[in-house]
Amino acid sequence: MGCVSDKRWESFPDMFSAGLSLKETQDGEKEAKFNAKFPFEKVFPVYAMSLCKPDTDSILNSGRDPIWEAVREEAKLEAEKEPILSSFLYASILAHDCLEQALAFVLANRLQNPTLLATQLMDIFSNVMMHDRDIQRSIRLDVQAFIDRDPACLSYSSALLYLKGYHSLQSYRVAHALWKQGRNVLALALQSRISEVFGVDIHPAAKIGDGILLDHGTGVVIGETAVVGNRVSLMHGVTLGGTGKETGDRHPKVGDLALLGACVTILGNIKIGEGAMIAAGSLVLKHVPPQSMVAGTPAQVIGSIDEQDPSLTMNHDATKEFFKHLAVSFRDGRSK
Repeated sequence: MGCVSDKRWESFPDMFSAGLSLKETQDGEKEAKFNAKFPFEKVFPVYAMSLCKPDTDSILNSGRDPIWEAVREEAKLEAEKEPILSSFLYASILAHDCLEQALAFVLANRLQNPTLLATQLMDIFSNVMMHDRDIQRSIRLDVQAFIDRDPACLSYSSALLYLKGYHSLQSYRVAHALWKQGRNVLALALQSRISEVFGVDIHPAAKIGDGILLDHGTGVVIGETAVVGNRVSLMHGVTLGGTGKETGDRHPKVGDLALLGACVTILGNIKIGEGAMIAAGSLVLKHVPPQSMVAGTPAQVIGSIDEQDPSLTMNHDATKEFFKHLAVSFRDGRSK
């Protein structure tokens, strides 16, 4: 995965100050056609480039990056279909040579404010992502999760540019890396901005695996000692919280491939088994066995998962199983 060369990186500020239209030649080379000076800062005031030079040695590998290639091709097509977005698409995607830099640019400009500038945030995000192989892997597995499991996600580029669930998750990953480096104040400052901008509150000390779908994201709260496994899907309004003022390890542990439906609340240091499905609106206060289906307030086991892992199928409608469970419970109660 090649990134920006020093020469091209230094030329970005000049490129942004001019109106650019990219034209593919027959040899596949890009010709930059410079028009009159374009008032980039006035038209797109929140879009700012960092002047730091990325360390290309820390990129995951030097081979092909199919996801990044798809993002660029999609951006080119969208720019042709919607010319009004061409400058936005160029600044956000086409001006960059790797997914890490494009994502850092998008996140920095989403999270910036008058005292935490986009250029400063771009430096922070770029430095972390360009040196952290785990994050480089996670950002690709996560975007693939959105493509595979969210029918509203139209393309890789739409996830990168528009989906706040993806944005908040990747911003958390940078904050988590900073937390592990001992830069706790900066990590908490990022958490605060993520909560303000995206409506998602994830403590930077929480541990979250790869291939995560944070669908919509609005209202998601994940506490300090929570752990979320790999390939987990979380709908909006999910809370992984504590039960009071206790300190220490006090938040839920969610196993791989679990599916947490909309507005699920899980409280305390309890385990959600691998491949479990928590129906929407449930309040979970005790351990959930693997491959089981729970629903209700408080939640009860109402069945088992016979199909493929629920996190991948995204089937979180437990209505039939719930009422069947109620009917059985009522029948058993009357027979006593």
